[in-house]
Amino acid sequence: MERKVLNTLFFSVFAVLFFTSSASSQYQTLVVNTLPSSATLSWPESESLTDESVTESTTSLSVHLSHVDALSSFSDASPADLFNLRLQRDSLRVKSITSLAAVSTGRNATKRTPRSAGGFSGAVISGLSQGSGEYFMRLGVGTPATNVYMVLDTGSDVVWLQCSPCKACYNQSDAIFDPKKSKTFATVPCGSRLCRRLDDSSECVTRRSKTCLYQVSYGDGSFTEGDFSTETLTFHGARVDHVPLGCGHDNEGLFVGAAGLLGLGRGGLSFPSQTKNRYNGKFSYCLVDRTSSGSSSKPPSTIVFGNDAVPKTSVFTPLLTNPKLDTFYYLQLLGISVGGSRVPGVSESQFKLDATGNGGVIIDSGTSVTRLTQSAYVALRDAFRLGATKLKRAPSYSLFDTCFDLSGMTTVKVPTVVFHFGGGEVSLPASNYLIPVNTEGRFCFAFAGTMGSLSIIGNIQQQGFRVAYDLVGSRVGFLSRAC
Repeated sequence: MERKVLNTLFFSVFAVLFFTSSASSQYQTLVVNTLPSSATLSWPESESLTDESVTESTTSLSVHLSHVDALSSFSDASPADLFNLRLQRDSLRVKSITSLAAVSTGRNATKRTPRSAGGFSGAVISGLSQGSGEYFMRLGVGTPATNVYMVLDTGSDVVWLQCSPCKACYNQSDAIFDPKKSKTFATVPCGSRLCRRLDDSSECVTRRSKTCLYQVSYGDGSFTEGDFSTETLTFHGARVDHVPLGCGHDNEGLFVGAAGLLGLGRGGLSFPSQTKNRYNGKFSYCLVDRTSSGSSSKPPSTIVFGNDAVPKTSVFTPLLTNPKLDTFYYLQLLGISVGGSRVPGVSESQFKLDATGNGGVIIDSGTSVTRLTQSAYVALRDAFRLGATKLKRAPSYSLFDTCFDLSGMTTVKVPTVVFHFGGGEVSLPASNYLIPVNTEGRFCFAFAGTMGSLSIIGNIQQQGFRVAYDLVGSRVGFLSRAC
């Protein structure tokens, strides 16, 4: 009799624990914060990049930085208008990436894009309204340093900035860099080993130039071309000498506000690859809410280079290699759960990177909304709708076909969403997949489908995670609430 009572008690406790755990994995709370009715942020003031308080160890340099998630360029635009502009840029970004991926597999005639133990950290500034990518960082170029804003881009390799004299230059927030005023600027000779690392270095030969010429074209029509060079970059006291970069004299595209681009891709000419000996091929970023001002109540977005960039407690997934294209960071996505259950219509086969370089899943800092192959997206969307039947539906909005009317509410319960990667699981906060699109309380499921075979994990889903890239270890890590 006593044994029967104990067994019954054990079963009861187990059942309570099981069902409590199951219920907690099915739903989580979303705090309903709509888009603000007016913009309150501004483009940051120029800042010194020679902070004497900076201390550098043998493995990393850690700097506490102020940060502004800028909304300035369109000072008269409302947050809702800025959000719509962001979605427009996002579509161009996805077009650019898919175009580049198509070039790599020979299915697109678009002009080929040239490929391109210490550490440091720096502020990341949202380019939400600057028209030049989504996130920026402040750095110095040359000696003495000219302070500029550069777009951070994990989807490209070559580092470049606008240079005078300009054949054609777009507007940027700082003065255009003049290489003649720098003591450390040097052009790369045509035919040199470094020049040959570009995909097509024959350009300088056909033009009979002594200087190596570069040209980078993006799928959205943006481009930059000029002299391939080396220069010193300064990151809040940390000097990095002889960085290969493009000194662009002819530039056009969606880069208004920034001086150029800091390529963080996986290819040989990216900044992490070029500085592998010093920073061990490691960097990470943590992106806060897109409208955060970096106040004391909201930590700043940051980027860190060096050993400290990769927290040991991260959830790691191995990087996959595309035999046709070395720029992008491909991950092994096995499936997705909604409300505590794996979505049956989402499987590893839909995200497979084949031997010809088709398909796969990349993680990208410049894409906002995660795109999934159409069949996977439809299955995910339908599973989420099924779990959110208690929420009042609202009309579609832009690329979002699943929206809800949360007006008048302060919190709501929403189904959980979990990515299942090879190596571990990443559970998303509710605010990373149900986002406000206006000031009236309309929220939309922040995923979209794509008719192509390439899927992209965007920065909305990465928000609040420290996303760590370890090129030497060939892995990517995720650590939640680590900004």
